[in-house]
Amino acid sequence: MIVAAVLALGAPAVAGDDALVIYKSLSPETALEAAQAALKKCRDNGFQIAVAVVDRFGQPQVMLRDRYAGLPAPDTAVSKAYTALSFRAATSDLSKSIKSGQMDPGLARLPHVAMLAGGLMIEAGGTLLGGIGVSGAPGGDKDEECAKAGLDAIRDKIDF
Repeated sequence: MIVAAVLALGAPAVAGDDALVIYKSLSPETALEAAQAALKKCRDNGFQIAVAVVDRFGQPQVMLRDRYAGLPAPDTAVSKAYTALSFRAATSDLSKSIKSGQMDPGLARLPHVAMLAGGLMIEAGGTLLGGIGVSGAPGGDKDEECAKAGLDAIRDKIDF
């Protein structure tokens, strides 16, 4: 019995299909294109904002801050993108769920979480690719409109 255990431990490991994880992720160029489109939409509407794109792991890929965007805008944009990604939902929907009592308001106090409208997940073909967050427009609905413009700008590149 001891011999069998020693032989089993000494056997070489064989990597099977379940030993590796393969995933899709946004290229930096695509993330930048989404951020630039969101920034342009907000500028066209007269808003100075910050926009962030985070990758599928919640790490910032792109951060753009317009000259006159408020000081908290960059951090808030990253947090909105991270929140949409983490909860797999638009932050406007999450905000409504907290206000209606469907979600525990304590979730809004988690680190890096912003339950404010303006964050959208980036998803294609059922695969979560990242998140985009916009902050600085006069109202979360306007932030979300700009974030959506960012997604629309890259939709043809990420649909698979």
